[in-house]
Amino acid sequence: MSTEHTENAESAQSAGDAESTGTAGQRPGRLELARALMAGGVLSSDWTPAFAAVPRSAFLPELIWPYDMEAGRSVAVSMAQDPDAWARYADADVPVVTQWDDGRHTGTAPGREPTSSASMPSVVFRMLRDLEVRPGHRVLEIGAGTGWNAALLAHRLGTVNVVTVEVDEAVAAAARRALEIFGLPVRVVHGDGSRGFSDGAPYDRIIATCGLRSVPYAWVEQCRPGGLVVAPWGTHYGNGDAVARLTVSRDGGSASGFFTGPVEFMKLRSQRPPSPVHSEYVTGGVADGEESSTALPEGEFAGERFEPGHFALGLRVPDCRCVVADKRDGARPVWWYGLTDRSWACVMFRDGGAARVWQSGPRRLWDEVEAAHRWWQERGRPGYERFGLTVTPQGQRAWLDDPADSWPV
Repeated sequence: MSTEHTENAESAQSAGDAESTGTAGQRPGRLELARALMAGGVLSSDWTPAFAAVPRSAFLPELIWPYDMEAGRSVAVSMAQDPDAWARYADADVPVVTQWDDGRHTGTAPGREPTSSASMPSVVFRMLRDLEVRPGHRVLEIGAGTGWNAALLAHRLGTVNVVTVEVDEAVAAAARRALEIFGLPVRVVHGDGSRGFSDGAPYDRIIATCGLRSVPYAWVEQCRPGGLVVAPWGTHYGNGDAVARLTVSRDGGSASGFFTGPVEFMKLRSQRPPSPVHSEYVTGGVADGEESSTALPEGEFAGERFEPGHFALGLRVPDCRCVVADKRDGARPVWWYGLTDRSWACVMFRDGGAARVWQSGPRRLWDEVEAAHRWWQERGRPGYERFGLTVTPQGQRAWLDDPADSWPV
């Protein structure tokens, strides 16, 4: 057995040993989760003590809505009614919704839109790994959520070195209470995370647990030169994000870095994606648009949601929303809506037949999409890790391989 495998095995066992007393001793899922996270390379040995000492279950409410992978939907689980299922989901690598509809939701059935959650442990520890904290580092977290992520940071760095900002007053209060009960009383600030928290600046690290469409420049200003900003970022093209790992420049005037991989987070409330109203775009029928055809296959646009091609198209086709409709009777329409005017495009993919295209408006959106796809192919169909982002006072610029060759996003 290699040294690395030996260390991982010992770390997993230590996580299990830490859970071997009290109620946690009846929950083997914690040890199984530790082993899975280590095998996946997301739980590093330096984060194992925090994993063992700070269970996600300590920060979850009595009623949760975990995502059931088999059912493909969120399900309501009550600790009082089914404690075994509650504990099983708390220890599983699944996202757990803890609030719907900005707190307006009532009852046990899932609401319309999830607005606060406890992220998948694999995502949490992958982002903490990307953060590269060191003893003495001071961290600002944007999006307290349940408080679990802040507790993990506080266990490793000390409570005085962690500040978390939460826009929702009820969520902030619940996180503050959970952190105090657990014995890690991190400072929880109720406020707009897009402004950061200047009272504690400068920070060595800033981490966001919500999806962004624009990295606030205030975060760059509040992070020391050479510090890191780690945040899920994406475009309005779709709901998907990618983790941006940005290093603040020596003069503190900008931050730049590569993406580390795909994720999907609930969006910063001030940056939630627009929802185009179809009837405001297509006032008659698709036949009113300019018609053509395409040989591009359906899978390039309606495939797995984390395909890097979708991310690339979002980077190259600005101010555009893509909506993939359900497939019926062998046909699937894919729509694109311009967000600065009423331009639209539609491709109708059919099994065994050529795809028809319609587009209308000041922008020829399909032409832009087709050109962006060709650009991506010509560069070897790059994955997330070859793309990067630079943030300056003037805005954001994306790039492929080299920051010197960038474009505004």
